[in-house]
Amino acid sequence: MTTTTLALMPDYMDPLNLIGYFGAWALVGILVVVFVESGVLFPILPGDSLLFVAGMLAAGHAAQGAAETNFQLWQLLVFIPLAAILGGQVGYWIGRSIGTSMFKPNARFLKQKYLDEAHLFFEQRGPFAIVLARFVPIVRTLAPITAGAARMNYGAFAFWNILGAVIWGVGLVLLGFWLGSFEIVQKLLEPIFIGIVLLSVLPIFIEWYKRRRDARRKGALPGEPAPGEAA
Repeated sequence: MTTTTLALMPDYMDPLNLIGYFGAWALVGILVVVFVESGVLFPILPGDSLLFVAGMLAAGHAAQGAAETNFQLWQLLVFIPLAAILGGQVGYWIGRSIGTSMFKPNARFLKQKYLDEAHLFFEQRGPFAIVLARFVPIVRTLAPITAGAARMNYGAFAFWNILGAVIWGVGLVLLGFWLGSFEIVQKLLEPIFIGIVLLSVLPIFIEWYKRRRDARRKGALPGEPAPGEAA
């Protein structure tokens, strides 16, 4: 892992480091990460970049016949969507059974603001938010929980959850596999995955900027009293 990567994020957020850590159990490790990040209460994991890099590594394995990975493309395409679907289903039932009581304003991981953002995302975009949320870190984890807590119709949730898991899981893996077939891309793996991480969090910053801009237009920033209100 490069010094640049270390400076940008913790070790567990580096998909190359994470896959290397799992070693012979790389495929199982990838599936566990996908399952957990798809709705099982640990939102800070490298979902998008992990799938992308896994696809690229599968391309390198297929092209070179090397032992860099112990998984093949077909395994990623079959098992990753399944793990994502199951994670979403578990998240839905966590939200339906326990609700939102486990989220606290000052919690280390289960912050109330994360749930509020996921709920707003869900309200603005309707059921299709379950699909869109797959491509937004943190929201990806909390959207199924929010859907369950809001008592969304289970049949509707299951449909959108399956659709989102397949589009996300298959799409990112195939994109990584296709780009990984180019030798120059294999040599630039870490800069590319950093770019993927930045792109994946871009919607969060866009939403934050839009809300901050709207708050300024109304004369108050989030957390500040509006004009006419008591300080």
